[in-house]
Amino acid sequence: MVNLYNQAESNIRKTWLYLFLFFVLLILVGWGISYYLDSPSILYFAFFLSIFMNFSAYWYSDKLVLALSHARPIEKRDNPELYRLVENLCITAGLSLPKIFVIDSAQPNAFATGRDPKHAVIAVTKGLIEKLERVELEGVIAHELSHIGNRDILLQTVIVALVGIIVIMTDLFFRISFWQGGRKRDREGGQIQAILMIGALVLAIFAPILAQLMKLAISRKREFLADASGALLTRYPEGLARALEKISLDPNALKVANDATSHLYIASPFRGSEKTAWLHKLFMTHPPVQERITALRGMKV
Repeated sequence: MVNLYNQAESNIRKTWLYLFLFFVLLILVGWGISYYLDSPSILYFAFFLSIFMNFSAYWYSDKLVLALSHARPIEKRDNPELYRLVENLCITAGLSLPKIFVIDSAQPNAFATGRDPKHAVIAVTKGLIEKLERVELEGVIAHELSHIGNRDILLQTVIVALVGIIVIMTDLFFRISFWQGGRKRDREGGQIQAILMIGALVLAIFAPILAQLMKLAISRKREFLADASGALLTRYPEGLARALEKISLDPNALKVANDATSHLYIASPFRGSEKTAWLHKLFMTHPPVQERITALRGMKV
């Protein structure tokens, strides 16, 4: 299965690049706040916060995602059939058996997370287990195992933590800049204050967009790659195609999903709002389901 995971090394490099850029961004925001308030301690705080958040994002972002999703771990005795299905696919793919979590939701959906294949997790909803046929469920699990094999999971998971802290820092920059006085009171200082105030407003306005763009660093092509890899793993693309149809047509809401974690799921967890909200249309984290289904049904395995 090595040929299915030829993007792994590239994805690992991109992960470390995003972590570095995140570090630089936090330092810049910290410098702006410290300069504006004439408080070097804020810059030191931003520096240590950057190191701490990078460390935390690498080691604990998967736990954050699972907590946000209200996912609970299950053992083999809880669902032997699901475990056997995952075990068989892992043997075929040459992957370690991931931990399996369940989300108490009627909407069929799933995601994978973890920092590497040896510390991976697959989370599935109750609706996925109950509403999909075996070949369809097998297609979904194969898709998620492909994300693990392709090393997509770390970058997908880390983005959740990084997006959150960037929004917090830019919001803090805006609030402090707006409510607190500047570092100088002379004419030159007034000009500097005006520039920094404009910068703070720009950061505040564009922080949500920046967060969404970072989430979109997870290319939609990776969903197509995981679809193709999963189909090759099961040798039955129709199973995943039918699963995607059922998932996209299911009317149940996934209440634990939010904009920070939506990109992790195999299909958009939002129901109704994605059809009317311009923000969801503008920043779609998944390729259109019909395009994915068409690509799967056009495959020859």
